[in-house]
Amino acid sequence: MSVYDKYEAVIGLECHVQLLTKTKMYSSDAAEYGALPNTNVSVITLGHPGTLPKVNKRAIEFAVKLGIATRSNITYENQFARKNYFYADLPKGYQITQDKTPICTGGFISFKLKDGTEKKINLTRIHMEEDAGKSLHDIDPHETLIDLNRAGTPLLEIVTEPDFRSGEDAYAYLNEVRKLVRYLDICDGNMEEGSLRCDANISVRIKNAKEYGKRTEVKNMNSFRNVQRAIDFEIKRQIDLIEKGESVAMETRSFDAVNGTTFSMRSKESANDYRYFPEPDLQPVMVTEEYIESVRKNLPPLPNDLYNKYVNELKLNDYDASILTDLKEIALYFEEVIKHTKNYKAAANWVMVNVKSFLNENALHIDNFPIKPKTIANIIELIDSGKISHAAASQKLFPALISNPDKPVNDLATELDIIQNSNSNELQNLVEQAVNKFPEKISEYKNGKVGLLGLFVGEVMKLSKGKADPKMVNQLVKEQLEK
Repeated sequence: MSVYDKYEAVIGLECHVQLLTKTKMYSSDAAEYGALPNTNVSVITLGHPGTLPKVNKRAIEFAVKLGIATRSNITYENQFARKNYFYADLPKGYQITQDKTPICTGGFISFKLKDGTEKKINLTRIHMEEDAGKSLHDIDPHETLIDLNRAGTPLLEIVTEPDFRSGEDAYAYLNEVRKLVRYLDICDGNMEEGSLRCDANISVRIKNAKEYGKRTEVKNMNSFRNVQRAIDFEIKRQIDLIEKGESVAMETRSFDAVNGTTFSMRSKESANDYRYFPEPDLQPVMVTEEYIESVRKNLPPLPNDLYNKYVNELKLNDYDASILTDLKEIALYFEEVIKHTKNYKAAANWVMVNVKSFLNENALHIDNFPIKPKTIANIIELIDSGKISHAAASQKLFPALISNPDKPVNDLATELDIIQNSNSNELQNLVEQAVNKFPEKISEYKNGKVGLLGLFVGEVMKLSKGKADPKMVNQLVKEQLEK
């Protein structure tokens, strides 16, 4: 037994979700990524004397959406507070946030681990706040440059209970958070652009101990994989310290992605250091039950709900349901397909294999995919009715529909000459020709070499130029050989 097996990690995550609003949290400045430095700023963003902030209504809506999706309690009276601290890229010298009345409390997010285990992470709170600007250290060799475009951008901070026990848990949770905010259309989830960021609070303790150990907060992780790496390193580092008789310092640390290690930035601030006090320039925002219900009615289908529907109602397997719900746009396309067919497995295969492969190969978003969902259902109907083979549909009809998406499927299949021959009299003649071509193989088949069936079937398909119905051919060949 390893010394590390004596311990368990206790981990909580704080996720900052940058909202897809057109303007900032408390001003009408544009909230867009990639603009020229320091162009999306105004006297309000910069906190000049005499300026007054105003709450972004769309940010409130997005917060309520997330609260409903995570089964949180929504706060009716939302007050704002000033959180005071000094960063070079925080122009006002304070951040407008929520302290005593977060817009969402409680709730949970569920996800699956690689081994299929389902895990539920409880949430402490979700609150609204504004982002800081950005300090750039790698452009000028001697100076730090400040870009305040991001300052004031609306954020939702999702704070979990300390329910994680490993870096793998955190990785799976973050994937679920990204999927959820994308389904809700409140954030693009691009961690590399900083629109989804995560800090991890990590401590270790002897297994079954009731007290938590001293925790460190790790920041500056720019990918989900790096969050997992930082947590795994920090767990080992803290256990090594304890085993050597040293204590873990309560501090803020940063992650070095090159070396896979964490290093100290500063001692951990306590809540008192922030000197929270009510924001004097903003009235409380009231969220009514009627408003919450109006948001609920317009929610899109959510990934967990769709997953359960596909597994329990449509009887798809776990793999299919997971792939179909991974991206909202694919799930919604599949939803449209199954409005027109009951062959759910075939619909899943066409969307996962043919549609997704075409999109990936051509670097296209599904919004630019020419074939309508109903047309995919029409292809499935042709195959199920025996009019065309799956191979012909996939190799000939599907590519033709890419170029002629509005042409009726039946007409295009006829033009391509792929309608299968289901005339039993004609097929019987071809079967007899195929069987008579290999008289020595007939007795071998009758003596138990049933694998030879494929030889005769293949010959019939060749004689029919691939247009014979394979199911019917199989049946007719068996009957002919067993006479």
